[in-house]
Amino acid sequence: MQMPRIALALALCLPLPALAAGGGAVGENLLWLALILMSARLFSPIAARFGFPAVLGELLLGVLLGNLALFGIGLFETIAKDPIIAFIAELGVIVLLLQIGLETRLADLVKVGARATAVGVIGIALPFLLGAFVVGPLLLPGLSQNTYLFLGATLSATSVGITGRVFRDLGKLDTPAARIVLGAAVIDDVLGLVILAVVTSLVQAGSVSLAEVSWIILEAVLFLGGSIWLGRKIAPHSSRWLARLDAGPSMLFAQVLATGLALAWLAQAIGLAPIIGAFAAGLLFEPLFLKDFQTPKIVQEIEPLMREPESRPLMDRLLPILARHAGHQHEHMLEPIGYFFVPVFFVLTGMQVDLRTLTDPTIVAIALGVAAAAVLGKLAAGVLAGESGRWIVGWGMVPRGEVGLIFAMVGKQLGVMDEAMFSVIVIMVILTTLITPPVLGWLLRKS
Repeated sequence: MQMPRIALALALCLPLPALAAGGGAVGENLLWLALILMSARLFSPIAARFGFPAVLGELLLGVLLGNLALFGIGLFETIAKDPIIAFIAELGVIVLLLQIGLETRLADLVKVGARATAVGVIGIALPFLLGAFVVGPLLLPGLSQNTYLFLGATLSATSVGITGRVFRDLGKLDTPAARIVLGAAVIDDVLGLVILAVVTSLVQAGSVSLAEVSWIILEAVLFLGGSIWLGRKIAPHSSRWLARLDAGPSMLFAQVLATGLALAWLAQAIGLAPIIGAFAAGLLFEPLFLKDFQTPKIVQEIEPLMREPESRPLMDRLLPILARHAGHQHEHMLEPIGYFFVPVFFVLTGMQVDLRTLTDPTIVAIALGVAAAAVLGKLAAGVLAGESGRWIVGWGMVPRGEVGLIFAMVGKQLGVMDEAMFSVIVIMVILTTLITPPVLGWLLRKS
């Protein structure tokens, strides 16, 4: 334990001349990334040692780095606003959702489709109604209705990246509760986008048409359904053609990652969240055993042994195991790139937290009430998960993370949120983001 603390202290106390020697903005970014990666690796096992998911360690590291200025250390103030670091963080959450998609079976999602839809719809509608028509007017009287509507929109958000990371760290992605949460999170993203678009139109134009709302929903449905259906038609043929050029793992890696990036871009181009595209891309490769690539050739080479009577019983048991592991090699190939990009996203998310918002007791008290409503709204939606794990599903929908901050920033830019309201939302985002990983981890271990 002593060496990690010493290494972390040295990393945090680097003098300013050392940063300046990085050779400008690019050089400094290289140093920032090195510090983030190593510090995240040091914090994650510390969190795990206390029984918390690794992602909590990365989030807390971000909170620490983002608030060192309160102690007179201003070395990290520029990281959170650096566009290059922000792009790498965005790439990190795209890679994470691509990994989750690769490890998720579409057939399993379909099985929980009805429950996931119910959880997603209630998980959006109930927090929105609580924020816009109950908690907002009760705790923050005298504000405009547009402000309350934006508060409700912020409470309706869900950060699937944080929940998905917890499930993945604990090896629980194949559980019914995880499938419901992932399915509901996709629905949440779509409906959250609709709510944000409607509220923004109300603020800007004073009205919104049914045609606009219908078009947003239609775009999302067409994108998700079309990309998965068409992708599954094309992927087997493209895999076979690419394997003829190069049957090694590098070609498979390039195909999977390029597909994820392309669909993430397409999702953003039509107004959806890029992570929806990345998740859909991961689902494309799920039914493929990718037999033309190098590793599955083991299966092909031992297949003739099945013709020998004495080895047939053993081969009948061995082949499915080999085929399963060989066929899912693409899931593990993204692990190294995930180790690089994903921690940057969670550290940067933690750095958005400004602890100075906790200095006003009145704002903190109001924020606690808003956070309670945010948690209760999602927990109530979890009741619809049935025997799959009500509490796990409910808490899986709780974190607002970067999605809640984005909603709040839109409201602030439109002028419907003042600094006090924004601080209330920031504290709510802090609490729902930081409390979920340990609670969810405890529930998963208990189950």
